[in-house]
Amino acid sequence: MATKRFTLHPDRYLDPNPAVRKIARELYRTVKDLPIISPHGHVDPNLFVKNEPFPDPAQLFIVPDHYIFRMLHAQGIPLERMGVPTRDGSQVEKDPREIWQLFADHYHLFRGTPSGVWMDAELANVLGLREKLTKKNAQRVYDFIQKKLGTKEFRPRALFERFKIAVLATTDAATDTLEAHKAMRADGWKGRVIPTFRPDGLTNLLDPSWKSSVRRLGELTGRDVTNYRLYIKGLEERRSFFKSMGAVATDHGIQTPYTHELTERESEEIFGRALRGLTTAQDAAMFTAHMLMEMARMSSEDGLVMQIHAGALRNHHTGTFKRFGPDKGFDIPAATEYVSNLRALTEKFGNHPALRIILFTLDETTYARELAPLAGVYPALKVGPAWWFHDSIEGMFRYRANIMESAGLYNTAGFNDDTRAFLSIPARHELSRRMDSNWVASLIARHMVSKEEGRDMIHELTNGLVKKAYGL
Repeated sequence: MATKRFTLHPDRYLDPNPAVRKIARELYRTVKDLPIISPHGHVDPNLFVKNEPFPDPAQLFIVPDHYIFRMLHAQGIPLERMGVPTRDGSQVEKDPREIWQLFADHYHLFRGTPSGVWMDAELANVLGLREKLTKKNAQRVYDFIQKKLGTKEFRPRALFERFKIAVLATTDAATDTLEAHKAMRADGWKGRVIPTFRPDGLTNLLDPSWKSSVRRLGELTGRDVTNYRLYIKGLEERRSFFKSMGAVATDHGIQTPYTHELTERESEEIFGRALRGLTTAQDAAMFTAHMLMEMARMSSEDGLVMQIHAGALRNHHTGTFKRFGPDKGFDIPAATEYVSNLRALTEKFGNHPALRIILFTLDETTYARELAPLAGVYPALKVGPAWWFHDSIEGMFRYRANIMESAGLYNTAGFNDDTRAFLSIPARHELSRRMDSNWVASLIARHMVSKEEGRDMIHELTNGLVKKAYGL
């Protein structure tokens, strides 16, 4: 490797204003080594059950990460060349060195992006790479990483401990038997990996697998789910099982946050039509709206925190979805309205003392206009952190600027990394902590809060708010 060490600037991401940067640097030092709490994400729990070496750099960084391959695809590079597997098993690039070289050839595309700063942090801080990745050194870097991945120190459980992860939540279908979570419990590993209950496959009547999911729900609960009442009972039992396995939250990925309460008769009729394969688009919209109400009712009873991720138009390109399946970079933000859509839910549950609902959005225009005022008055509501396309330096600053005026700090829910890429977790939390230090420092520099108040705020932003929001 090159003799000049590839290092990241100690003041990276901090404000260029010297007065603010000095305070931000001091604040960051107080939280940089605190444990990581990751209450929402998509890391495969089997990673920690098997605890096997990561296969190669391409499979670790590129093939499973839509943040990476969507950028290359936008430059006209087919997903097949990046080794993204197809649904039918048809031929894609299998040589990890070729995939890695392709990535290195286009690494400049990520300059200044969240993916770029995360990747630099992973390569320099996690892997100890001594030179910046380029097209010329790609194969040498590949060999360096491959050698690291073969050591015990880079097994998933060892990295979990090295990253100081206190809690890591996975996202699991309501019909998942949670075998991986059971296995981790059985072998006595001390790492805290908890499931999250995601019922979308059962609440979205237009999901192609809906009927098979309902059959599976019946198998897991020991009864044929032939009507709406049995369906609701089955969901309640699955929630109870998830909670017994350590779950603290549910997660609902929806395009629109529309809520509406159906009568039991209306629910039964729509459910019956769905079982007969007669679902209409109107049926599906009304049923999803009703099930958000039902999930809020259940959360008010069993204490699971309700996360609502709204506003993503999933699988925007039909051909890509048919060939490669979901989560391939084609989920696109759409304009989203909350005030009217959530009205039925807030009317019934907004003041409920035992309910916590965390709202996420991809539509930044709603921060100040809708989400902050809603969370600023309803005790049950909290605003989730800047999500997905906006979990960047600029996105986080815009989030704070728009939320604070109406909601304040303590009606937000801290940070979560929402990632499938396990090695990026410390990089994402570092970015958040540095950005939060910038923001609090700017308040101190303008004499809006004292230094003592600022120190309390940065600790809340790092660990306190997320613990409170999720009851951890």
